[in-house]
Amino acid sequence: MNSVDLITEDKSFMQEYTLSEITNKVVWGNALALLPRLEAECADMVFIDPPYFLQLPNKELRRWNVKTVVEGVNDEWDKFSSFQQYDEFIQKLLTEVKRVMKPKATIWVISTYHSVFRIGKIMQDLGFWILNNVIWVKTNPMPNWLGVRFTNATETLIWAVKDKSAKKYTFNKDNAKLFGLGKVGANVWTLPLCSGKERLKDKEGKKLHSTQKPAELLKRVILTSTKEGDLILDPVAGTGTTGCVAKALGRNFIMIEANRKYVQGIAERFNNTPAVYNFT
Repeated sequence: MNSVDLITEDKSFMQEYTLSEITNKVVWGNALALLPRLEAECADMVFIDPPYFLQLPNKELRRWNVKTVVEGVNDEWDKFSSFQQYDEFIQKLLTEVKRVMKPKATIWVISTYHSVFRIGKIMQDLGFWILNNVIWVKTNPMPNWLGVRFTNATETLIWAVKDKSAKKYTFNKDNAKLFGLGKVGANVWTLPLCSGKERLKDKEGKKLHSTQKPAELLKRVILTSTKEGDLILDPVAGTGTTGCVAKALGRNFIMIEANRKYVQGIAERFNNTPAVYNFT
């Protein structure tokens, strides 16, 4: 798939998009402006990796020896003026996403302790029914250099349906048993952060995206909660891990991303898909 076929720019004059126009494409545009123009009840599964609102101070983070600057998350997309502004963004995003979910669709939202509790409350207030939380334990977390608190080695994924009445949603229990603890398919996944050749870099050799998720994580999400041929929506696609893994696993996707450099990174990624995404 070349970038001409993959990338499409959102056209504000388009009052509604048909699935044929945007399936297996990355739409360069703002999710809150674009989602209302998607067909209702079209997605079999939604994956959202939203801003975490880390609230980091406007100063350099340094290792204990004060010589090495730590690359934190200081991107503009993670900055909000208040909890209220952040909550309003999450609520609007989830409201639009809920409309495009099929009755039996499920949704995954990933976050850290900074915002996962806020997101969970908003989801419940909007009527989503939480099925599980899945804890991602990182085998290579960033150390806590100052030693004043626990090293943050986990992220939480919320897995939910759009309302309590949803039945017969997809859950592949045999795959869940492969990924969880022991033989019971427990809600704990242990795998490393995205690194090495998988990590996208910019022209200066720096990380293209601060919080790129590993393909293995999306592999587990997709194999446990979708079937081949399903349509997966990622409205804040970042560097496109969801679409890359969906394609490798025989699923369809729609990705939306507002940041042009990330969209360009996705195009390069699809043109040079490494073997790491060949999950067959």
